[in-house]
Amino acid sequence: MKRVLVIGCGGSGKSTFAQRLAQKTRLPVIHLDTLYWKPGWTETPRAQWQQMIRQLTAEDAWIMDGNYGGSLDLRLAQCDTVILLDMPTLTCLSRVLKRRLGFHGRSRPDMAPGCPERLGVGFAWWILTYRRRRLPGILRKLAVAATDGKQVQLLRSASAVEDFLAQADRPSTDS
Repeated sequence: MKRVLVIGCGGSGKSTFAQRLAQKTRLPVIHLDTLYWKPGWTETPRAQWQQMIRQLTAEDAWIMDGNYGGSLDLRLAQCDTVILLDMPTLTCLSRVLKRRLGFHGRSRPDMAPGCPERLGVGFAWWILTYRRRRLPGILRKLAVAATDGKQVQLLRSASAVEDFLAQADRPSTDS
């Protein structure tokens, strides 16, 4: 486990999980939100984003958290482990609301500066429809990744997350 991809619905706990896993493994964390968004919630142009993903995934070791479906195939090709945080929709919504209230008017630590926390109708709708509209395609891609030799973990509860983290070891120095 040297190149770890952490994906899941908004509010599933990707960034928190990535930080906790990094503390256990000493792998560097890459929060995609800090790189994709520019001040004022400006998106990185697609070609530039794809190039950045290629450069980031070429590194020897990392934990990378974030969705960004347009670059998922690039990231899947380079990772050795994929962790999907598949939390209940209401859990995700409540976490995003809590995050919104906790960081009112400020950027959270795993977000780009100049992007104050927000919860718009579009993002709430994305969370509400994630299981029906996004998750089936992601699961298909993960099934292919598993047959290609990737380690795929689906964590569907807080206790599953805790169990996984309890078993996480520092990377071996043999490889």
